[in-house]
Amino acid sequence: MLRSILVAATLPACVLCLTAWSIETDRSTEYKQGLFEIREEARRFIAQENANGHEQWNVLEPNAKVLVPRCAVPLQAQWTPKSLGRSKPSVMVVCSAAVPNAVMKRWDVPVPVRQKPTSN
Repeated sequence: MLRSILVAATLPACVLCLTAWSIETDRSTEYKQGLFEIREEARRFIAQENANGHEQWNVLEPNAKVLVPRCAVPLQAQWTPKSLGRSKPSVMVVCSAAVPNAVMKRWDVPVPVRQKPTSN
């Protein structure tokens, strides 16, 4: 009985936290890399690609379920290799050296992109 009362009392608070979450507010901390910074690195890469190429791209949102340790070095971005089997184009944001942790030494996060519509 006590457990169900506790769940009923804390559930609204959890829902409020989840509805207040966004990539805009998901910033890096001492221990985790924020999705905001991951998306911004993808945006920088795509801005350079758009300036240099004929195709124009928009960066979409990274998967909100991604949780990776903070990167100890500057993030890098590149096109996700087709050999990884992704069905749609994406930018891979890469951390070659994460802060020391028990989970992973390096990581990469794919960020989807979409071609901008052509204006005639």
